[in-house]
Amino acid sequence: MSTRQKRITLWLLATLFLANVSLADGQQPTKVSRIGYLENSTASGSAVLVEAFRQELSKLGWIEGKNITIEYRFAEQKLERLPELAADLVRLKVDLIVVSGERCRYRRRERPTPSPS
Repeated sequence: MSTRQKRITLWLLATLFLANVSLADGQQPTKVSRIGYLENSTASGSAVLVEAFRQELSKLGWIEGKNITIEYRFAEQKLERLPELAADLVRLKVDLIVVSGERCRYRRRERPTPSPS
């Protein structure tokens, strides 16, 4: 499976997860869901894939700025920044973290544990 196929598969899984959350409620959620997006590349280098992700979410009724917020974090090819960026998303208490990029999936086991509030 190519890197592109892996990314598309990951996005589809995240999209299905969000669709199931909505179906479980039987109605549109009243709160704005927050998605964390973590990428080891640059924002400009990921623009096409990020836009495809947004479009697929919107087909399911999830519109950025309307009923979801996406918190983007890009490591700018500096893998040592991934733990810091992941910790930032955890601190923001996002509902779901989408991880994109070949190296991100290897680092996910080192994700920080949330501190008690």
